[in-house]
Amino acid sequence: MTQRKILLIIGGGIAAYKACELIRLIRKAGMSVRCVVTAGGQHFVTPMTLAALSEQPVHTSLWDLKDEAEMGHIQLSREADLVVVAPATADLMAKMAAGIADDLATTLLLATDKPVLAAPAMNVRMWQHAATRRNVAQLKADGIILLDPDEGPMACGEFGPGRLPEPSAIMAAIEAHFAGTVRAPAPTATGAGLSPLHGAEDLPGQPDFAPDTHRALYGRHIVVSAGPTREPIDPVRYIANRSSGQQGFAIAGALAALGARVTLVAGPVSLETPAGVERIDVETAREMAAAVDDALPADAAVMVAAVADWRAEAAAEHKIKKTGDAPPTLALTENPDILARVSAAGPRRPALVVGFAAETDNVLEHARAKLAKKGCDWIVANDVSGDVMGGTENAVHLVTADGVESWDRMPKGAVATRLAERIATALG
Repeated sequence: MTQRKILLIIGGGIAAYKACELIRLIRKAGMSVRCVVTAGGQHFVTPMTLAALSEQPVHTSLWDLKDEAEMGHIQLSREADLVVVAPATADLMAKMAAGIADDLATTLLLATDKPVLAAPAMNVRMWQHAATRRNVAQLKADGIILLDPDEGPMACGEFGPGRLPEPSAIMAAIEAHFAGTVRAPAPTATGAGLSPLHGAEDLPGQPDFAPDTHRALYGRHIVVSAGPTREPIDPVRYIANRSSGQQGFAIAGALAALGARVTLVAGPVSLETPAGVERIDVETAREMAAAVDDALPADAAVMVAAVADWRAEAAAEHKIKKTGDAPPTLALTENPDILARVSAAGPRRPALVVGFAAETDNVLEHARAKLAKKGCDWIVANDVSGDVMGGTENAVHLVTADGVESWDRMPKGAVATRLAERIATALG
């Protein structure tokens, strides 16, 4: 991804602040980024902040003589390898669809000859409005790579689709584009194009679009588990671990970005559901095992969750009180081995079963042993003795029957994209 150039256009919405994290992720991936911020966007994030993060000049006006002298807007529109619009507000999307060029951002979008990726963000009613639906259809027909917004609570107090996708999800889409697995569709005169990212989930009332068959995992069903499990000791205490669920959620999002139908079985975490992913929330290992089993059959299973190995043999019905005597004895029993169960699922076994091994010592030795013991196809192993659990980066080893492939430390989103691409290749 090094040497890639991104032109980031920041629209005027409250989600503009997330552009700061997106810039950080872009630069961490080895790419350069130059920012254009609209007049509305400057109410939420300052050009000085963007300049400091990107280490590039920030452009705000079509009429800045100094900027035009140093780099004209036509050159700016074509210098980058990819134009990213985030947040793409309802107003900005309407202007893009209509071909309006009344400020620097819209002029660049009309003048560029490079692919454009847009991440919408707006109020749920605005997103569902008939005018926005028409604009979405037109942008897809014009070949814009259009992400679906996330669903959840909004700054205005309402709930529903319209939230800006998380920066990690936008970054995964950028990486997938440059990897060649996601491409903008050819513009059509009839509007029969589809967004290469999450385009299958059309808005109510939109025209029917042709299937997005060019995505690498189109038509595949993949089950992903993520996060910790909690095993109750009594009504207020439980056995758990430090897993944040970030890596599993990133993998689910990256697989969806490649066109897969993803079922995400999530332990108790507060992360937002990646766009295009079906989420099933569970708490205990037994609940997770049942949910994974119900999700089969599938083409692949990626068991990222840090499942508790043991649970209390009999959870107390009431809070265990401290009596001043010796501490109570806690009898433990083993939890179901979800990875081994999936690997031995007979005719319902996925064609590719991927397990994860979080180790604190002898990482590769333990990973090879786990690969043989569990009967899975791949093990993704990592050393969690540092800040991996709860952190934003990971360094993993992909262990297969053919050997070990060690990947450099990188953002968890980049690990997810790389693993998703390897899964797509393995599934043909």
